[in-house]
Amino acid sequence: MTYRVLCSLVLGAFLLAIPAQSGPFTFATGAPDGRLGAASRPGTTTEIETADDFILSNATMINSATFVGLMPAAALSEITSVGIEFYRVFPLDSVNPPDGRVPTRTNSPSDNAFMSFNTIAGANVLITLLNANFTVANSVLNGINPSPNQTTGGEGPVSGDEVQFTVTFPGGVTLPADHYFFKPEIGLGTGNFYWLSTARSGPLFTGDLQAWIRNTNLDPDWLRIGTDIVGGASPPTYNMAFSLQGTDIPEPGTLSMVFAGAIGAAILRLRGRRST
Repeated sequence: MTYRVLCSLVLGAFLLAIPAQSGPFTFATGAPDGRLGAASRPGTTTEIETADDFILSNATMINSATFVGLMPAAALSEITSVGIEFYRVFPLDSVNPPDGRVPTRTNSPSDNAFMSFNTIAGANVLITLLNANFTVANSVLNGINPSPNQTTGGEGPVSGDEVQFTVTFPGGVTLPADHYFFKPEIGLGTGNFYWLSTARSGPLFTGDLQAWIRNTNLDPDWLRIGTDIVGGASPPTYNMAFSLQGTDIPEPGTLSMVFAGAIGAAILRLRGRRST
């Protein structure tokens, strides 16, 4: 009888201890607004990395990512690689203190990537031509310089094909809860890929940071695209066009901790029955 009571109580406690089923995760910054294109390419000559941030309040498996950029007309056949990296916020994964070659490292991506994913064009990547004649008012490609020459104003308008990339991660990319930067880069046989900005009248979410950029010569430092490079009396700030899709993951310790507590409660209840 005692064993049965204990089993019954423990089973009931276990059922109550099971956490809510993990749910879908989505994040999106919005559609391109035509203000800016920031280069992001692998290091065939000089690597250029553009990154924008997002926050995960829970551990999350990212199943796919979508981002929109500008490429030379008819350059779809010139795509040689697609790369994705996730950075945490400085000073994580970084040398600290910084080397002082940029105005600030506060709220920048870290020195080194937290996780990387690379693929060849056509493998786990869906490429969609959205607009064969798209123009941005300003761009950043070569003007990525250490202080005190970081403010160039940008390099003017660029036109080309507006292209959307949807990258699927086989098995998913699992990231713990944290503040991250997302960095895509596209390798082309000729020309450059520019990641497109979205409308940003202010922060899109609590803790939203502006987009940052660096090249091989600036590495490991980063510059704020709007505040440091474009500059001006009222410097603009930019978010970049991307979205993430995945699944929230229950905390791995939640079930065992709650279950252990439930077992303890069950034993106490059983002791109480014995004493009556």
